[in-house]
Amino acid sequence: MQQLAVRHPTPYPIWIGRGLEVPQAPGPRAMLYDQAVEAYALGIAQRLEIPIRLGIPGGEGAKSLSVYGRVLSWLAQAALPRDTTLYVVGGGSLTDLGGFVAATYLRGVAYLSLPTTTLAVVDASVGNKTGLNLPEGKNLVGAFHPPRGVYADLEALASLPQPLFKEGLVEAFKHGLIAGDTALLAVEALAPEAPGLEAYLARAVAVKVRVVEADPTEQGERRKLNLGHTLAHALEGATGGALSHGVAVAYGLLYAALLGRALGGDDLVPLVERLLHWLKPPPPPTLPWEALLPFLTRDKKKQSHTLHWVVPLAPGELRVQPVPEELLRDCYQAWLEQVPQ
Repeated sequence: MQQLAVRHPTPYPIWIGRGLEVPQAPGPRAMLYDQAVEAYALGIAQRLEIPIRLGIPGGEGAKSLSVYGRVLSWLAQAALPRDTTLYVVGGGSLTDLGGFVAATYLRGVAYLSLPTTTLAVVDASVGNKTGLNLPEGKNLVGAFHPPRGVYADLEALASLPQPLFKEGLVEAFKHGLIAGDTALLAVEALAPEAPGLEAYLARAVAVKVRVVEADPTEQGERRKLNLGHTLAHALEGATGGALSHGVAVAYGLLYAALLGRALGGDDLVPLVERLLHWLKPPPPPTLPWEALLPFLTRDKKKQSHTLHWVVPLAPGELRVQPVPEELLRDCYQAWLEQVPQ
């Protein structure tokens, strides 16, 4: 069992292991969970005596204004007060939604995060970010609201389909590039029952914890966690969510590596190609650059109407900077020629 902690600005523990004991919060309790892990969620609800429960479908559709409104109404109809603790059980989308619900219901209630996917364990459950999507783009609505604790029981990963298990580890691979940690770039041997999985996930989470503590509200250093996400979010938006987030980020990392190489950095393209070979993602649609522009112009990394890209120059060496439009287009053409079709 691995224990980590976010210490700044609001401390909370992070537990990663098998057969974790999730604490029973004092006061009223409610549970929002992904229907894909209903048996796991209801087992916890029964043990902790959580009578008020709502299961919803996971996936990006959960991060919508309509679902958000439905969940708020569910809490209000139950007349839950401000000392309520919301247990959020599910993958990254449930974590984002549930955290935002907790941040805004009665101007803020406590919540515990129980991530059930690799993506949620290494990324979405840690860092205090919560949020929703709009038709105009991903994560354009949100708030910083820390959980009271993160409890990642790896037993919940056993039922994950293999593609979903692998896709979440793309974020861990990304953390390896950010930190220059070559151990996080070695994903090939990982599986739900692999003996080294617990230590690997904790190592990936530790990278994010360090970055978040240094820059809690994404004013500088934390923006590096968006490596690969600028193109990824545009691909997700332009395809109406046809590409899953993990797959889109993997393709976004390839594009970032091409940008880094073009700007004089190390050639990280073979590293990302190795990741893609292991991931075996479905091919992305062949979209013209112009189809991505509306989503790129609404990216939340813009400053003074200028889009900034996270550019990897070497493992552990990244810059956040504007990139000339001509170079963006040239690298996108190279990307189209490089991705599987």
